Amino acid sequence: MREITLLHLLPNVFKGMEDTSQIRESRIWDAPPFTFKKGCRICIHAESGGGKSSLLSFIYGQRHDYSGEILFDNQNIRSLSIKNWCEIRRHNIALLPQEMRLFPELTVWENISLKNNLTHYRSEKELLEFLSVLGIQEKKNTPVNKLSIGQQQRVAIIRTLCQPFDFIFLDEPVSHLDEPNNKIVAELVEEEAGKLQAGIITTSVGNHLLLSHPEFVQL
Repeated sequence: MREITLLHLLPNVFKGMEDTSQIRESRIWDAPPFTFKKGCRICIHAESGGGKSSLLSFIYGQRHDYSGEILFDNQNIRSLSIKNWCEIRRHNIALLPQEMRLFPELTVWENISLKNNLTHYRSEKELLEFLSVLGIQEKKNTPVNKLSIGQQQRVAIIRTLCQPFDFIFLDEPVSHLDEPNNKIVAELVEEEAGKLQAGIITTSVGNHLLLSHPEFVQL
């Protein structure tokens, strides 16, 4: 997948708000075409309730309550079959949702392995290295519900990297991380995306992922 284009996109819940500053000043909502190109580095900023999570859910095909179009390489995603979506989610788009969707009763390693056992994308050595780089190697056998939110975010980031992708979408991935750990996460994500020449799109309400030379976009 080379590009994702948003054309006059607007959540149904925002209908009737087209003349408000929130919509008029947005580069994405009800706007001319906005395109994520493979290899991009984009930080999307919006206030709480501005639709960041909704946007990613639309692109990932989890929600359809919007007007306008979303195009994958010029194909309207409303025309995609279930089989198409399965392939796209396996090979083209990786998503880290804001709520992370970890299994709290399972350990760190079990949460990561659940996905990697499906994709067979990462070696055990790679995953152990990721844990070490992100400073949670000693938590490998700890149930996720015993971790801080920041530690859980790092687990979720590793799990998200357990697949190939052309674009990786990260919804407020470092909201509970301090600056040093934020930088470590950003470096890891950029390194792995760089190997695939993939695009990185991340959202925040303030504490954005510290990517190198990102484009900032007001949602």
